[in-house]
Amino acid sequence: MKKVAYITGCTGNLGKAVIAELSKEGYHIVGTVLPGEKNEHSFTETELIEVDLTNEKKSRQAVEDTIKKYGGIDIALLLVGGFAMGSIYNTDGTALKKMYGLNFETAYYTARPVFLQMMEQIYGGRIVLIGSRPSLVSHQGKDVLAYGLSKSLLFKLAEFLNAEGGKKNVVTSVIVPSIIDTPENRNAMPDADYSTWIKAEEIAKTIAFICSDRGKSYREPIIKLYGNS
Repeated sequence: MKKVAYITGCTGNLGKAVIAELSKEGYHIVGTVLPGEKNEHSFTETELIEVDLTNEKKSRQAVEDTIKKYGGIDIALLLVGGFAMGSIYNTDGTALKKMYGLNFETAYYTARPVFLQMMEQIYGGRIVLIGSRPSLVSHQGKDVLAYGLSKSLLFKLAEFLNAEGGKKNVVTSVIVPSIIDTPENRNAMPDADYSTWIKAEEIAKTIAFICSDRGKSYREPIIKLYGNS
């Protein structure tokens, strides 16, 4: 029986790269899209489900429906998130709550039911979160304050989940990319040196490795993928 990969943010550049990589590994892939968005995408390798990831009840139900249908989730890749500029001078509570909701709540509302299910599996499971370098490097985070703060919570979440899940072989890792080489980022920074950026395909290969049998002994909670930058 195929292993099941549950992916949020599957329609983004990183999501598409991850799907392509995991398809080679033979996973059955379940990916989330926004309500009303399902018919806008065509993924022959992926079963798409519509869910509002900012809603805890609906996020939990989507995970539970997948578990009921397939018997379990082997890996969960929580790729969805948002970005916003803003320093301490112009980041108010509204901006902070928006980033908190997009980057932390969407991850937690999916990670929690997935984690609880994996703790019941004999073989455990893998959860992968997407962090950010501005959350680790203060001088880079000062101009993206709300974004950096919200992403920083994912590192602590991974620590807590690993403290609880280690003996059950439920492992959570945070991938920390530098600037990802995407069309959107190139358009936003036309004068940048793209050769120093990390490609989505490289991140996808790393994720596939740590989730595979080949990488089952890998326990590093923070994986920095900075390319040449």
